[in-house]
Amino acid sequence: MAIDFEKVPSPCFLLDERALRINLEILRMVREAAGVKIICALKGFAFWYAFPMLAEYLDGAAASSLNEARLIAEEMGCEAHTYCPVYEDDTFDQILLCSSHLTFNSFSQFHRYADRVRKSGKAVSLGLRINPEYSEVETDLYNPALPGSRLGLTRDMCGSTLPEGIEGLHFHTLCENNSDVLERTLQAVESKFGDWLRQVRWVNMGGGHWITQDGYDIERLVRVLKSFRERYPNLEEVILEPGEAVGLHTGYLVSTVRDLLSRPGFRIAMLDVSFACHMPDCLEMPYKPVILNAHNPEPDDQFVYRMGGNSCLAGDYMGMGDYAFDEPLEIGERIVFDDMIHYTMVKTTYFNGVRHPYIAVWTEQDELKVLRSFDYGDYKYKLS
Repeated sequence: MAIDFEKVPSPCFLLDERALRINLEILRMVREAAGVKIICALKGFAFWYAFPMLAEYLDGAAASSLNEARLIAEEMGCEAHTYCPVYEDDTFDQILLCSSHLTFNSFSQFHRYADRVRKSGKAVSLGLRINPEYSEVETDLYNPALPGSRLGLTRDMCGSTLPEGIEGLHFHTLCENNSDVLERTLQAVESKFGDWLRQVRWVNMGGGHWITQDGYDIERLVRVLKSFRERYPNLEEVILEPGEAVGLHTGYLVSTVRDLLSRPGFRIAMLDVSFACHMPDCLEMPYKPVILNAHNPEPDDQFVYRMGGNSCLAGDYMGMGDYAFDEPLEIGERIVFDDMIHYTMVKTTYFNGVRHPYIAVWTEQDELKVLRSFDYGDYKYKLS
């Protein structure tokens, strides 16, 4: 049964449970075929209502803060694989309690906290983030291997022997990439850190693996991972931590046309959502999201509209291009943005105090379940 968007409150982030399960089936197939662990990175997918379903298919989750680590412990019932660019004295012990793996961004951070780990008696495996200085990510904002990057250790910073107590290595230089990019990335990692790879018991290959996207070469991924494991039989764990691949094409941002404006050369549909507040990655990347029942304008299209957000930011509109519809839009009509549950949802803000979208699920039983609404108190107490 198709989702009935007219039943969904507006604005609303809506998760499709059926679509999520399809992604998880694909990820489970990869982890079993390749003999690796796949965990969910909360920075990309943090829809914690669905964590019990994720726990059926995946090997846990990855955190980059105390809040994420706590959410994993409380709602997925397991310890987090945690990497923070900088740990802080007043939260480190709490992060430690929630983590099975801790990765450090620098030698100085490792030496600062290694004694606290040992004295705690907590069983946790420590690692270092490395930077192979190779990435095929085209958008600088998302490229951690640019010259001068603050993320990870480059080879010139390192000796031939790992510090005592380090059991793992972590790298993350992919973003929406296919398995051929991972294969070339591994060549760079091995050329610079091959000696270190033979000294550890686990490797975390980070996220950015677009495993559930149409056209992704899964067979090549499995082949690459199995070959890597054969070259390094000392590795007890090979870990991938996608977030986007978990939530890819599993949900929507449902909005409504609240006003229609006419300007010279433009028709503008004013929505009850904001690109700046609710879809900031569309402006960051930038990219043009898909709208259901709309298409990119062609010369003969009559009903072409620019989508306008509801904040007072002048640039709060879809600047990557307009949308064409088969019929003229009307006030009150639903506008449904596709693929809004990963990354988009976790980056929302309360800029301008604009109304925050509901959070809901379209269940596998074809029922709408509204999980959360937001009010003035959520905005007020975020600020002081």
